[in-house]
Amino acid sequence: MTLAEFDTRRKAVDTDRGPVSCLDSGTGPVAFFIHGVGTSGYLWRNVIRQLEEERRCVALDLPLHGHTPAAPDQDFTLGALADVVAATCDALGLSKVDVVANDTGGAVAQIFAARHPDRLSSLTLTNCETHDNVPPKAFLPAVLLARAGLLARIARPLARNVSRARKLLYGSGYQNVRSLPEEVVASYVEPLLGTHDRALLFQRWIASLHPRDLLAVESDLAALEVPTLVVWGTGDVFFRTKWAYWLRDLIPGAREVVEIQGGKLFFPDERSRELVVEVRRFWAARS
Repeated sequence: MTLAEFDTRRKAVDTDRGPVSCLDSGTGPVAFFIHGVGTSGYLWRNVIRQLEEERRCVALDLPLHGHTPAAPDQDFTLGALADVVAATCDALGLSKVDVVANDTGGAVAQIFAARHPDRLSSLTLTNCETHDNVPPKAFLPAVLLARAGLLARIARPLARNVSRARKLLYGSGYQNVRSLPEEVVASYVEPLLGTHDRALLFQRWIASLHPRDLLAVESDLAALEVPTLVVWGTGDVFFRTKWAYWLRDLIPGAREVVEIQGGKLFFPDERSRELVVEVRRFWAARS
């Protein structure tokens, strides 16, 4: 299925945090998917294909990513992005959701869950920022370049070279980055780096990565009884497996860690079948 065909499932909603685009497919209990920096709702396309006949699958594009624009003064802090998630749920009339999140979307999901535990039926976290691991050490050079005002100029040419962008931006997140279609890479990179102004906004997004918002909700996470599943790729250079067990020990509703052996940051895309098996099992155990 091409992205254009996938986009027949897309809708735009007006929220009190600005317009948001999301993929919305299927019927049944709502699975709400949150991506991280540099991807979009398309990250979940393979998962959605497997679940849309049994679940209503909603995958938003966070501001500046995918089809969701960003205002010139957009707040890109983790807490503000959690507000975008809440506002999107409001606009779609979603009172209860099963959240599934990856990468920086996992940090956003933790804040959303801490602030709105009554709105979650469950929480599934895959490799993501945790505690004070924001930004992770392996991503710190990019953050420092952004804070120095240099990232936009350095990264901007990648919008014109999709194969190079795939290797440089996503190569460390996949076991086999060639499995990531260039069509998807282009859809990720163009909104972030396609114009000078967007590249400056992306630079500001990266520069804003800081642990303060995540640390601020840690006491609430330590009281979170929402059923929580942690599924973690063990080959990730950004988010080591120790953080999966840290989450399990912090969140009272978390009972187990499922390890995806050798899986890297974007295993929810590359090894979607394994993630789907685990979330189906997790959701079924609660029904």
